[in-house]
Amino acid sequence: QVEIAESGGGSVQPGGSLSLSCVASGNIYKIYVMSWYRQAPGAQREMIAAIVSGGTPHYADSVKGRFTISNDITNNAVSLEMNDLKPEDTAVYTCKAGIATNFFGIGTDYWGKGTQVTVSA
Repeated sequence: QVEIAESGGGSVQPGGSLSLSCVASGNIYKIYVMSWYRQAPGAQREMIAAIVSGGTPHYADSVKGRFTISNDITNNAVSLEMNDLKPEDTAVYTCKAGIATNFFGIGTDYWGKGTQVTVSA
């Protein structure tokens, strides 16, 4: 069994910063990729940042230059540093990890429960 736990989030004024963290635990053989998604009210969920183990981060255009994703392979963790936040960044942010639970297994996506980020004056 694998669990994904997010922390961080909260409320901040426009222009402010927040950090999100995500840790994967349980029966983990290898983590292939960790990513952050968000879903605003009435909108579809979108991927905003992803990082492959040992690879280059990727960002959605909407957050490029403002958000930074980084991973801690040793601790099966990923963080998202969010700067210059805007009201349109308000959403539920969810962590997803592509994980293999054994040597022969293919990667399976595991999702966290999400954390709310609210940006308002």
